[in-house]
Amino acid sequence: MNDIGERIRLDPSWKSRMGDYLQRDDMQALSTFLRERRASGARIFPPGPQIFAALDATPFDAVKVVILGQDPYHGFGQAHGLCFSVQPGVAVPPSLDNIYKEIQRDLGIARPGHGCLAHWAEQGVLLLNAVLTVEEGRAGAHQGKGWEGFTDRIVETLNREREHLVFMLWGSYAQAKGKVIDPRRHLVLKAPHPSPLSAHRGFIGCGHFSTANRYLAQHGMAPIDWSLPPPARIA
Repeated sequence: MNDIGERIRLDPSWKSRMGDYLQRDDMQALSTFLRERRASGARIFPPGPQIFAALDATPFDAVKVVILGQDPYHGFGQAHGLCFSVQPGVAVPPSLDNIYKEIQRDLGIARPGHGCLAHWAEQGVLLLNAVLTVEEGRAGAHQGKGWEGFTDRIVETLNREREHLVFMLWGSYAQAKGKVIDPRRHLVLKAPHPSPLSAHRGFIGCGHFSTANRYLAQHGMAPIDWSLPPPARIA
């Protein structure tokens, strides 16, 4: 497993379920690809210790809500392993700003002055990108290299082993990835992507955040506090 990114941080609850998958030939090929790209001078985001940050921040049994992204931000210093989130001190990206707009519309929570979503992850919101690495200035550079199968397995395992989770699927990519989710066991919420290109076609007004909290409460779980306190710097 240590071949895929240096100094991996992975919560034991996930390691016990996904560790064997990381030993597969396709994942070893991905590891080789990452090493070769680094050796050629490519700058890969997020940094190695943060590649699995979503799984490390939200243990398997703590997951309540799953938000699926596509791949990490490709600007320097932005990505830190949680989808839609950026490091403290980095400008809030447009898609995340639209997420904040919808939370404000839906729940009356004022938009925070930063883009770090670690507080959500700590409460049980799994912020999972389909592809866990990218190269600087090259959106989608690591698509089709093996990450998709790994994150498909994560979604399948959550669907099978857990009940009453909320899956927020924004945009066609996330909705395709969520086809394995059983809507009889979980709440599946769909909307257009929060990108400025599509947010006003139904993401703004979707009400997903209040709907998720009502569902969690109905099934005996504490709702998510969607507000965001000032963050600590992520190591």
